[in-house]
Amino acid sequence: MVETPTYDLTVFKVHYGKLTLKIYTKGERVLRIEVIVHNAKELSCGRSLPNFPVIVEMLRGMLERFLNSLYCMDRCFIADDLLERLPEPSQVGKANVGGVDYNQLRMRVAMRASLALSAAPNGFTASALARKVGELNTSKDCRYTPRQAAYDLKKLRSKLLIEKIGSSHRYRPSTTGLRAMTALVVLRDKVIKPLLASCCQRKRGPKPKNPTRLDAHYEQLQAAMRELFDELGLAA
Repeated sequence: MVETPTYDLTVFKVHYGKLTLKIYTKGERVLRIEVIVHNAKELSCGRSLPNFPVIVEMLRGMLERFLNSLYCMDRCFIADDLLERLPEPSQVGKANVGGVDYNQLRMRVAMRASLALSAAPNGFTASALARKVGELNTSKDCRYTPRQAAYDLKKLRSKLLIEKIGSSHRYRPSTTGLRAMTALVVLRDKVIKPLLASCCQRKRGPKPKNPTRLDAHYEQLQAAMRELFDELGLAA
């Protein structure tokens, strides 16, 4: 949820059951980031006063993981060797699993769902991933089951993009995984697709009335890409 209670103040809220993560920003500055527990029963650690230090420590860990998720997504990166290794088959324990093909719709949506659940205070299960994929997938031709989610999680774990939390059946993206999966989403949807689409259009539409710095960057890139395509002999 996004709220603007007063002028120039924006509050971002992420709700998980009885837990809430909040960011207060004013202009381009972050004023405060906090985690709130509305009912300590949600933490399953007891609600008596002697357990207060334990509750505070758990909330601090949630806040640090939330900040880590934001930082990794804001500064995403994927190394070329990882990009080459993703489609290769690998192992998780003694089990052989297939490679990660980001060109497949199912894997793309699974990665997006993993990113959407990355800030979950206690990680997420295969069933939660399946529900999130169902929300994100606009194509209703096939149903995504928890069993498929478990297999996709195993493939992502083999590439160290997802890690298992202890001996539980809960998962969370690793630091490298957050950066790599975010980079794949950004590169495909915000760089490659717009540039290829613009190079294929002979007739350009009207320029935006209020262009941003991002619009200016896209225009410069599109012009350079056309020259690069001509030099390489790649037909737009």
